[in-house]
Amino acid sequence: MTERLGFIGLGIMGTGMARNLLKAGADGRPGFDLTVWNRSQIRADGRRPAESLALEGAKLASGPAALAAQCDIIFVCVSDTPDVEAVLFGENGVIHGVQAGSLVVDCSTISPIKTQAYAKALAEKGAHMLDAPVSGGSEGAAKGTLSFMVGGEAEQFARAMPYFQAMGKNITHVGGHGAGQMVKLVNQILVANSMLALGEAFLFAQAGGLDLEKTLKAIEGGAAGSWTVSNRGPQLIRRDWRPGFMIDLQEKDLRLVLEAADEYGVPVFGSSLAFHLYRTLQSLGCGAEGNHALVKALENLSGIQIGAAPKPD
Repeated sequence: MTERLGFIGLGIMGTGMARNLLKAGADGRPGFDLTVWNRSQIRADGRRPAESLALEGAKLASGPAALAAQCDIIFVCVSDTPDVEAVLFGENGVIHGVQAGSLVVDCSTISPIKTQAYAKALAEKGAHMLDAPVSGGSEGAAKGTLSFMVGGEAEQFARAMPYFQAMGKNITHVGGHGAGQMVKLVNQILVANSMLALGEAFLFAQAGGLDLEKTLKAIEGGAAGSWTVSNRGPQLIRRDWRPGFMIDLQEKDLRLVLEAADEYGVPVFGSSLAFHLYRTLQSLGCGAEGNHALVKALENLSGIQIGAAPKPD
């Protein structure tokens, strides 16, 4: 029997993910039974994500507790550890409505240590938890091609698999509670260093007077090719800073990396550099731009700008 689903957090990522659950049967079959709730009825950009999804078939809940009371599986996708804690354990949190046997699936990127504590608290109410952070940006959320890194019990992972498959393509059970969050931080180390390398490389190309479009075409099919190069390279060249993933969130994820690395005694030089460059961009008001805008910090240091006409000899 199909379970009743809930989705809390309808931001850049959550809206696309929830929509894919609604249209999971796009070939003529109905999608999943979905109830949604968002902390902000009206977002800063004027969107009303919950209302939009209601027009597409979702039900609306009055809050996290009410949503949990009527759902078997509750997905959460919010910004940071305190946000997850508030949604789960706050005054009107999931914990006050969740039923024994229900499953909470946290798709946010948060502290692995806190995740373990949250799973324990839910277990005391008879509920289960998976930490299932995602990668793939807003494009992946919209297209249903996200990667899920999932920690928790294997039985609950199997239970949630049909719903993961509606939202993603690469779905991996990586271990117990908190393991999904740790793997996501591994992912973010690679993402941040990729963004740093992308910015350095194209600033170098700009300084050398190269045609950036031809440079991109030449390298993306070779050993330096990657998702970052193919998807963010064109945006960087066009100076299109629309976010697939915002600087504010990338900085937050790197803070989590540095906290964990300090605990484990692991040197993360590149991630530390990227973290401080992102913080610089935040101070300049760029926090809502895409994480590929890291190149702006390098531009400020060099006096060279991507896309500028080359200086005359």
